[in-house]
Amino acid sequence: MPNRSSNRGKGRPDPNELAFSIVQQATGQIPKVNPPEPQKNSAAVTLGRLGGLKGGKARAEALTPAKRSEIARKAAKKRWSNK
Repeated sequence: MPNRSSNRGKGRPDPNELAFSIVQQATGQIPKVNPPEPQKNSAAVTLGRLGGLKGGKARAEALTPAKRSEIARKAAKKRWSNK
């Protein structure tokens, strides 16, 4: 038998308690619960944008002409094949 002690309190709330909290929020007795807005890391946003701006061009420059031709041939074959 698995140990289920870690799952206590994580189930659905009692419908009566949920209704009570909704009524209290609606009447202004307790403040409404708003989920916090996710905060973005500005450094990660900048790095992601920089990588995105130069990604395709840098990859194309790194590929040999034969490899680029092979990739293009494969893409054209896939694009024009019957599904």
